[in-house]
Amino acid sequence: MSNVSTPATSTEFEPQSALPESKSRLQSAYRLLSALVRVHPPLFITAVSGATLFGLCTVASALGVRWMVDKVILPRFNEGKTDTRALLIGAVLVIGIGLLRAVGVVLRRGFAGASSWRTAESISLDVLRRIVAQPSTWHRKHMTGDLVARVGVDTDAAVSVIGPMPFATAVVVMLVFSGVWLLVVDIPLGLLAIVVFPLLLILNIRYQRRIDTHYQTAQNELGLLSEAVHESFDGVMVVKAFGAEMRETERLSHITGRLKDARTKAVILRSTFEAMLDAIPSFVNIVLLVVGAHRVQSGAMSVGELASFIYLFTLLIFPLRIIGYVFSEVPHSLSGWNRTRQIIDEPITPDPRARINPTPASKAIVVSDISITYADQSVLSHLSMSIDDSMTVAIVGATGSGKTTLLHAIAGLIPIDEGSIQVMPGGIGMVFQEAFVFADTLRFNVTLGDDISDDIVWNALEVAAATEFVAKFESGLDTELGERGASLSGGQRQRVALARAIAHGCPVLLLDDTTSALDPTTESIVVENLRRQQTIGATLIVASRPSTISLADEVLYLAGGFIVAHAPHAELMAQNGDYRELLEAFEQDRKESQ
Repeated sequence: MSNVSTPATSTEFEPQSALPESKSRLQSAYRLLSALVRVHPPLFITAVSGATLFGLCTVASALGVRWMVDKVILPRFNEGKTDTRALLIGAVLVIGIGLLRAVGVVLRRGFAGASSWRTAESISLDVLRRIVAQPSTWHRKHMTGDLVARVGVDTDAAVSVIGPMPFATAVVVMLVFSGVWLLVVDIPLGLLAIVVFPLLLILNIRYQRRIDTHYQTAQNELGLLSEAVHESFDGVMVVKAFGAEMRETERLSHITGRLKDARTKAVILRSTFEAMLDAIPSFVNIVLLVVGAHRVQSGAMSVGELASFIYLFTLLIFPLRIIGYVFSEVPHSLSGWNRTRQIIDEPITPDPRARINPTPASKAIVVSDISITYADQSVLSHLSMSIDDSMTVAIVGATGSGKTTLLHAIAGLIPIDEGSIQVMPGGIGMVFQEAFVFADTLRFNVTLGDDISDDIVWNALEVAAATEFVAKFESGLDTELGERGASLSGGQRQRVALARAIAHGCPVLLLDDTTSALDPTTESIVVENLRRQQTIGATLIVASRPSTISLADEVLYLAGGFIVAHAPHAELMAQNGDYRELLEAFEQDRKESQ
C-alpha cells in the first residue's frame, strides 16, 4: 500500500437548467400544448372531434329556433292555426341536432378526461423513471420533498390545461361558424356581435401576462413547502427532542404565508377577469336586443332571425368563458410543466459504479491511488490498498479520517476524482450505520421483493444473530415492522439490514459501524458467523470497539485521508502509539457513556 499527498480534483455535479425560455408567452403556450397533445394524440383527437361536433350542432341549433319561430310559432299567433308539417320538420330538426350534440358531449367529456389523466400518468412515470435512473450522488443533491412535489403536484399542474382544451376547441368552432351565420342573418347586427370576440381575446392575453408571475411564484412556493414538510416529518424526533415545534411551525408558516399571498393575488386577478368576461358579453347582448328590435321593426330581419340571433349569441356567452379558463390555466400549467421538465431533461449523472472493474484472481478489493475531494477539502488522497479473498478487514480511524467515504467509494455510491477501484464480481452488500427499514414485512425487508427462498432468508437472519427475536414474532417473516422499523430496537434494525445484505449473496460485504448498537457478545457472534460464511468473499468493517477490531484478520488505520498503517490488531497495538491511543480513547468514551 502506498499513500502520497497531492491535491484532488472536485467533481461536483452542476444541475442542468429547466426547459429553455420561449421568446414570447404565446410561443411558450404553443410549445406546452403541442408537447402535452403529443403524449396521447388519439385520445385528444377524439375529444376534439366530439367537441367540434358539439360546436357545429350548437350553431345549427339556431336554425331549429329560427324555423320553429317563423314557421310554427308566428303562424299560430297570426293565423290561429298550426302547420303540422312545419312542426314535424322543426321537431325532427331540433331533436336530431340535440342527439348529435349529446354524442358530441359524451365524446368530448369522456375522452377529454381520459386524455388528461393518461397524460398525467405518462408524465409522472417519465419523471419517476428519470429519478430512478439517477445515481445516489444525484439524489444527495435533491430534496426528497421537492422530488415528490414534481412527480405529484407539478405533474397535476402541468396537465391542468389539457382538460378544457377540447371544450375550447368547440368554442373556436362555434365562434367561426356562428360569426359567419350572424353576418349572413344580418350584417350590421352581426358586425356588432362579433366585435366582442377580439375584445375578449385581448382581455385574455393581458390577463395571462399579468397572472403568469403569480402562478409561477405559487408553484415554486408549493415545491418549497413540500420540501419543508417532508424534512420536518422526517426529523420529527429531533424536533420534539429539542422542543423546536414552534420554530418548525413558524418556518412552515412563513412558506405557507408566501404561498397564500401568491395564490390570493392570482385569485383576485382571476375573479376580476371573470367578472369582465361576464359583463362584456351581457352588455353586448342587451345592445343586440335593442338594435335587433329596431331591425325587425324596419323589416330588415324577421322575428325568427332575431330570436335565433339572440339565442345563438346567448349560447356563446358561457362557452366564451372556456377560452378564458384555458388562458388562465396556461401559466399554472406552464409552471408545473417547467418543473417536471427540469427533472426529465436533466442529463443522467455518470454512475460511479460504472468505473468499478472486476478484481484479478484471489483479490476481493483492490483500490489504486484514489483521491476524493468534497467541498474543496481533500477527504482521501492517493489511497491504495488490496484485500484478499476470504479476509475480514477492519477500518479504524478518528472521526473525519475518511472511513465512511472509503466504503461509499468502494460501493460506487460516490465518485472518485482519480485512481481506480476493483471489486470481486457478484456485487457488493452495503450495510449502513443508520439501518433503513421499510414499512413492510420482515420478509420484504430482507428480500426487497426479489425471489429469495425462506430458507435463505432464515439462514441470513441466523448469521445476523436475528433468529432469536424474530422467532418471537407471531407472524414470523410476515410481521409488519412499521414505518422505518418503529417496532424494532436499533440493534434489531441493524441485524435486519445485515441479513438483507447476506441474503442477496453478495461476495463482498461493507459494514459501516453496522454493529454499533449490539452488545459485545452479540457483536462477536455476528462477526464470527460472517467469517464462516462460504458465500462471503471478504468483509470490510468500519469499527471502533476493540473487541470487534480484534476479530479482524487485518486492520487498516486511517488518519487524514491516508492509510498510515495496516497490520493485525495486536501488532498495531504493540507498535503504533497513535493507534493504541485512539483505541484507548474509544474504550474510555464507551465506558463513560454506559
